[in-house]
Amino acid sequence: MTENRQPNREVRNIIEAALLVAGQPLTVERMQQMFPDDSRPTREEIREVLKALEAEYEERGIELKQVDRAWRLQTRDRYSSYLARLVEERPARYSRALLETLAIIAYRQPVTRADIEDIRGVGVSTEIIKTLTSRDWIREVGRKEVPGRPALYGTTRAFLEYFNLTRLEDLPPLSELRDLTAISAELEQRMGEGEAMPAAAASVEAAESGDEGEDSADGAVESESRERRPESEAAAAEGEAGETELVAQARSMGE
Repeated sequence: MTENRQPNREVRNIIEAALLVAGQPLTVERMQQMFPDDSRPTREEIREVLKALEAEYEERGIELKQVDRAWRLQTRDRYSSYLARLVEERPARYSRALLETLAIIAYRQPVTRADIEDIRGVGVSTEIIKTLTSRDWIREVGRKEVPGRPALYGTTRAFLEYFNLTRLEDLPPLSELRDLTAISAELEQRMGEGEAMPAAAASVEAAESGDEGEDSADGAVESESRERRPESEAAAAEGEAGETELVAQARSMGE
């Protein structure tokens, strides 16, 4: 495709329609697979289409957003308060314990369940891990090479999508969020914004969240162990910038 050539209009329309109805971010490769072999655009041509769409939506209520290596159409942040009035379903509410666990995984991945417990100072219930996994916000990314080979957890593309992040680096640095309360509050704020974000699937997302997330998350925090872990275990979490204070704040938080 030459430098000043406009993307093929039909290709552009097909890609725009696909982004609108997909309900999830689409990679360039996935968009390319929609077309038959004899008329399949190159990846570079698809990127040119995406660039053109991005420019076209600059002054509109929707935007083309990159999520990791994929793309989606979504409403702009500044209009979320208006759109929220269209959604009657109550957004899912998650317990502080669940949000803190998710925050630790997001910032420290890959981590084991024991690593999370060391930082929070209390046990992490199986229900919390199940809820985060069922929402597809975390997944098992490997095994730690220690006795018992515990699972290592990391976040997913769905996590980036739901919290309206392009990449993990978009999360505020730990130096700005000095304790778990601030970190989980940041995630909760992004969660509220995310409820109305996807252009084609906002109401579906809200309905899917429903009471299920609240029930399972609240059940998880109720079943959490209240037994404090020894100070010597928490000391293992020290060493990185801002982390010592993070551990101290976690221990001072009432469960």
